[in-house]
Amino acid sequence: MIHGKKLVVVLPAYNAEQTLQSTFTEIPMDIVDEVVLVDDASSDNTAELGRKLGITHIIRHEKNRGYGGNQKTCYQKALELQADIVIMLHPDYQYTPKLIPAMAEMIATGMYDMVLGSRILGKGALKGGMPLYKYIANRFLTFVQNILISEKLSEYHTGYRAYSRTILETVNFENNSEDFVFDNEFISQTVFAKFRIGEISCPTKYFDEASSINFSRSVKYGMGVLRVSFQHFFARIGMTKPDLYKQKK
Repeated sequence: MIHGKKLVVVLPAYNAEQTLQSTFTEIPMDIVDEVVLVDDASSDNTAELGRKLGITHIIRHEKNRGYGGNQKTCYQKALELQADIVIMLHPDYQYTPKLIPAMAEMIATGMYDMVLGSRILGKGALKGGMPLYKYIANRFLTFVQNILISEKLSEYHTGYRAYSRTILETVNFENNSEDFVFDNEFISQTVFAKFRIGEISCPTKYFDEASSINFSRSVKYGMGVLRVSFQHFFARIGMTKPDLYKQKK
């Protein structure tokens, strides 16, 4: 626990056998109460390795649901475990688990409701091996999103995130996409509901074993991000209010 709050780390996994152990062994179990691994119908031995590592909560999808679908299972399980703080960490070892205490602290103290591990704060993205075209797309999309969503974030596309239980109980994330644009829909919902978002500088590393979407899927993702951003803008000025922004309570 941290400040008396239960901390659960969720690992949305797909073919993460080669990197899962490196990720898991760096998780600070002195403050983390539970770890949840969701294997999205991997073709390797991700789930089996998770059991060998002693991960208590392992869920395996029989059919691949996609990145967003995987996260839905992660958060539903975390809520079932009565988590107060949930940190989503990719098990591909692209993001360091060593930032978990700092991210959890920012929520446990009541300063923020969501914390993003930003690859853009500082100068770590390109040094960590982020492809130049992805860096340029990241900066362009973030610029457009900050205008349309009326926020001021350094990036919207990180896969390292911490949430308060209140957000997960309020935001209707089950209605979100099951693909990669799930993350952007979640930020849009969080801003629309007037929750507080903080950021922390996060070094990242790109290597062969780390998961990454290809160029064509990146283009599809970028178009989805723009769709969500314009949807948010029109909802913000009162022209429409899609189901995406209807809260659970």
